[in-house]
Amino acid sequence: MTHEAAGVPTTRNDEDRQDNVPQGSDDVQDVQDVQDAQDVRRDEAGEAVGPEDAGQRPEARLARAVQVAEQALIEFEIAVETFRVEVENFSRLHHQKLGPMYARLDELDALIAEARAAKTGDPEDERKAREARAVVMPMPGVDELFHDWMDTDGLSPEAAAMLTEQPVRPPKRVRPSEEARRLYRELARKAHPDLAQDEVERQRRDEFIARVNAAYGRGDVELLKELVAEWEAGPVQPPAPLSESEELYARLEWLSRRKELLTVLAKELEDGAIGSMLRMAPDDPDQLLEDIAEQLLGEVSRREAELAEMAQQ
Repeated sequence: MTHEAAGVPTTRNDEDRQDNVPQGSDDVQDVQDVQDAQDVRRDEAGEAVGPEDAGQRPEARLARAVQVAEQALIEFEIAVETFRVEVENFSRLHHQKLGPMYARLDELDALIAEARAAKTGDPEDERKAREARAVVMPMPGVDELFHDWMDTDGLSPEAAAMLTEQPVRPPKRVRPSEEARRLYRELARKAHPDLAQDEVERQRRDEFIARVNAAYGRGDVELLKELVAEWEAGPVQPPAPLSESEELYARLEWLSRRKELLTVLAKELEDGAIGSMLRMAPDDPDQLLEDIAEQLLGEVSRREAELAEMAQQ
C-alpha cells in the first residue's frame, strides 16, 4: 500500500516493553554457564578453586550451569514465540480490517490524478495519473506471483514434493529402464524390511526402501547405484559415547547456538514493520488497529471531498 497511518501513539521506553519484546542478551547472558564451564576447565587443569567449590565435583557444577541455561532458554523461547504470535495476528488483522481502506485511498488517489490530468492536459500530470492507476491494478494471481510454486490451495504438488524430499519432476517414461529395474530388484531383495531381526533394523530398512522406491519411481539409475553402494557399506556406526563432562560441554554449546538463533529471530520481529507498530502500543495493540482505522476513514473523507470539488470545477 502507498499510505501510512499518521498520528500513532509515541514509542514508550524500552523498560516499559520488556514483557512484549524479548531481549536475548538480557534473558540468557545473565546465566553463569560460561563462568562455571571455565571453573570446570580450571579444575581439570589442576588449578586452585575457591573453598566454596572444593567439595563439589566439576561435573556437578557444570550440570548446574546447564540446568540454569536450559531454564533461561526456555523462558526466552516463550517470550519470542509470544511476540511472534502477536506479530502474525496483528499482520493478519491489519490486512483484513485496514486493507479495504488502503485500497479505497489508492483508488481515490488515482481518480484525483486522472481528473487533474484531464483538466490540465499536462504530460507530467498524465504520467502521475498512469502511475496512480497502476497502483490499484489487480494483483496477479497467487500462482503467478509465486511462479506456480503456490496457488490458492497452498503449496503446489511440486513444491510440496520438494519440501518433503519426494520426486519433484515427473518420470521420463511409464516403465523404468531395464537397468533401473535390475538395481531395484537387487536392492529390494537385500534390504527388504521382512529380513530385519529386530525393530531398530526394520525401521532402518523401511526408511532405506522408501528412498529406493522414490529413486525407482523416477527411473534414476545413478541414484539407485549410489543406494546399492550405500547398502553394501553397511549402517553408519554410531559415534563413540561421550564422557559426562563432554556431554555437558556439548549441551552448553548447543544452548548457546540456540540462543543466538532466537536472538536473531527476535531482532527481525522487533525491527520489522509490524513489530515496530506493536512497539507503539505494547499494552493494547487492538486499540492501535482501531486508531489507525479511524485515521484512514478521515483520509478517505478528505480525498472524497477533494474529488467532489474537482468534479464541480
